[in-house]
Amino acid sequence: MTMAPSQVSDAGVSPRVERSYDYLIIDNERVRPERATVLDVVSPVDGRKIGSGVGAGPAEMDRAVAAARRAFDVGPWPRMSIEERRKVLLRAADLLDPIAEDLTRLATEENGALLRNRAGHISGRIRYFAGLDAPAPEVRVAATGETATIVHEPIGVVVAIVPWNAPIALSVTKMVPAMLAGCTVVLKPAPETPLTAYPLAEAFLAAGLPPGVLNVVPADREASEHLVRHPDVDHVSFTGSTATGKRVAALCAEHVKRVKLELGGKSPAIILEDATLDEVAPAVIAGGMLQNSGQACCAWTRILVPTARYDEALDAFASTVERIKVGDPRDPSTDLGPMISRQHREKVEGYVRLGEEEGAVAVKGAMPADLPGGWYTPPVVLARSTNQMRASREEIFGPVVSLIAYDGVDDAIAIANDSPYGLSAAVFTGDHELAGRIAGRLRSGTIGINSLAFNVEFPFGGYKQSGIGRQHGPEGLAEFYEVKSIAVRPGDPAAEIGAAEAGL
Repeated sequence: MTMAPSQVSDAGVSPRVERSYDYLIIDNERVRPERATVLDVVSPVDGRKIGSGVGAGPAEMDRAVAAARRAFDVGPWPRMSIEERRKVLLRAADLLDPIAEDLTRLATEENGALLRNRAGHISGRIRYFAGLDAPAPEVRVAATGETATIVHEPIGVVVAIVPWNAPIALSVTKMVPAMLAGCTVVLKPAPETPLTAYPLAEAFLAAGLPPGVLNVVPADREASEHLVRHPDVDHVSFTGSTATGKRVAALCAEHVKRVKLELGGKSPAIILEDATLDEVAPAVIAGGMLQNSGQACCAWTRILVPTARYDEALDAFASTVERIKVGDPRDPSTDLGPMISRQHREKVEGYVRLGEEEGAVAVKGAMPADLPGGWYTPPVVLARSTNQMRASREEIFGPVVSLIAYDGVDDAIAIANDSPYGLSAAVFTGDHELAGRIAGRLRSGTIGINSLAFNVEFPFGGYKQSGIGRQHGPEGLAEFYEVKSIAVRPGDPAAEIGAAEAGL
């Protein structure tokens, strides 16, 4: 059944109305899997079922890739001008405006992130990415006299794999630049958070996407691996854990296909001697355990403070943690919401116990008695930590930070860089010149000076095991292009023809 534009008009959702989908979106049609796997969605807010999706199997993955391949190889989308594609994407943003509030409430129900941090970001993010310009063609003359026209072409069929911690934002971040470039997309939502993908995708289809340009296939690990290793996929854009990212990279290597990985982190925040701790502590906590309840890859989870000020820093951070309100993420007064699942909460609490076994002292915030069920855990500062403890080296993905002492700037930089990760970092000081020098020595993809510095206009990605490639900004769009050189001999009139066809 072909999907009609009118389906977008009733896509608004209530947080207490069960929202269920028994179909996938393939080739602009609702497709019911041959062997349906029901993906029940249980809200971490209160432990109640709020809806269900359906999981794709290998047969549906093949069908989705075939639709995307056909749309890229012979369909109109890659052959439209970038301005024509831009108009369709901006039209989708307009269609999403009326349902943005309901959609963000559904996202909060799905994964427990604070509602107040979500409102209004969907359409703005789409409009930013849709407004980017393609890399310009260039005529380049070599020292030998040869002339080449350098052009950028869409890479082809893109698989976009999004995690549960930011399903809407990361779906938009991957699929909008890919489609703007002229690629076709198979979107694979996480099985924990499939519900928001449907109204989001239906808005794009209603905006005028040709068949096969955007396909939605939630799935478990086995079917997802089948999708990633499919020989007709040209590029995989994955966000998730480093362990899973390594598996994705290995599968992509089978066909030497392009892969972009945005993976884990154990990000340091260096507090220098001159910092005012009562001011800095709340800012560091906000950029650490309060980012999506600590379930954020770029959260600052190693806090480095001068040895001479350690006790003073501990008092400031303990006082900050004591003021954190744990509660319902729909309540605007809440600071810290739940973990995504009971199993994940147990993992986080297990790391706190491990930290204590390793010699750290757990300073915990309060847990209210009137929580609405769900999977809540208190914020924790692991005081007296060292950088060699497992709780300081492994990604916990929860509201837990390690407070680590250092002796001198060189020692702070050495500790910060002594990690398998390199996604994010921060320096807090009033000495901007010194902060800049420190930033230049940190092996991290994003570094904030007295701020989080996370913005869709700035390229984002990691060093080391935090990933490959960049998203956000023009750099994120460039990931979805192949670069081609068309060279001719000196004096050959084909050089002029090539330049004309490239618009130069």
